Amino acid sequence: MDAIVQRLQRLEDMESIRSLKHRYLNACDRKDVESIRGCFAEGPVWIDFGPIGTFRDRDAFIEVYRQMACQPSVIDLHHAANPEITLESADTASACWAIYYFNLNADSGLTRQLGGTYQDRYRKSDGRWQIVETVCRLHSVVTGRNLGEPDDQ
Repeated sequence: MDAIVQRLQRLEDMESIRSLKHRYLNACDRKDVESIRGCFAEGPVWIDFGPIGTFRDRDAFIEVYRQMACQPSVIDLHHAANPEITLESADTASACWAIYYFNLNADSGLTRQLGGTYQDRYRKSDGRWQIVETVCRLHSVVTGRNLGEPDDQ
């Protein structure tokens, strides 16, 4: 019976990590700063978002996020898929995610599409998984201009 309990715990932990990543991405789209903050562990973390910057604590990242994304004209869509989650111990895990990101500046009409990967590390504390490290590496960037509504045909 012990093996079944362990297997069930592993499945629950993997689902909690999936939910954590989706909660983070949805909070980014909603510009819900407090929910984003809650996805990261308190204290030292490592956030490496390439040209956006590297951060050693969640509040430093949150400040840059506020400046860049929390504007009425900025519309973001974050999607992550194809998770490869590895439970390393009862309270540590890592994962690789494929990322697709779309950004529209409604004032200028400029758009950006990014494709890449997230390499994440997680820690479970008090029964709750949180991100302790996230590194985003891009493999494609497409920029353009939104020319308005498509023609009715």
